[in-house]
Amino acid sequence: MDHNEQQDTVHKPIKRKEMSRRQFLTYTLGGATAFMAGGVILPMIRFAVDPILQKKTSGNFVKVIEESKVTKEPQQVDFKVHQIDGWYESDPKMQAWLTKGDDGKVFALSPICKHLGCTIGWSGEEAPNEYHCPCHGARYTKDGKNLKVAPKPLDEYEVKLENGWVYLGPLLANTRVK
Repeated sequence: MDHNEQQDTVHKPIKRKEMSRRQFLTYTLGGATAFMAGGVILPMIRFAVDPILQKKTSGNFVKVIEESKVTKEPQQVDFKVHQIDGWYESDPKMQAWLTKGDDGKVFALSPICKHLGCTIGWSGEEAPNEYHCPCHGARYTKDGKNLKVAPKPLDEYEVKLENGWVYLGPLLANTRVK
């Protein structure tokens, strides 16, 4: 290295790594934009995910009728169930066919036909002593066994007897027929 080159390296000013104004502005605006976007997006994500995070309650039972009023002849019972679907709360009217079986136990069947979802009725001219669907002629026994048209037996409500009252819970697959 000659004398001139040596002098150039010694007398060069030290170059510091500084941020330019343009870089500072880019980082500042980028950070502020990310902060504001997070403030907008996070509540939306929380809103969408919240119902999934809520604990599911086990089947709630609803008081429907006094146990002494249930007979061996099926009778239609109307009741309301409080339900929460995400953020929508409602009290829809429900129905069930309540009966005492040959074993003396109370059971309740869903009035929804397993063929195409029409509402069934009990014992008419078309089907004496059977459940009958007026839409397509499906028929069921007193225990809910499918006889004609429908592919499956009627669903059954979970039943609980307490203090002389009949309580109905969630729908289950029919346990009375095989």
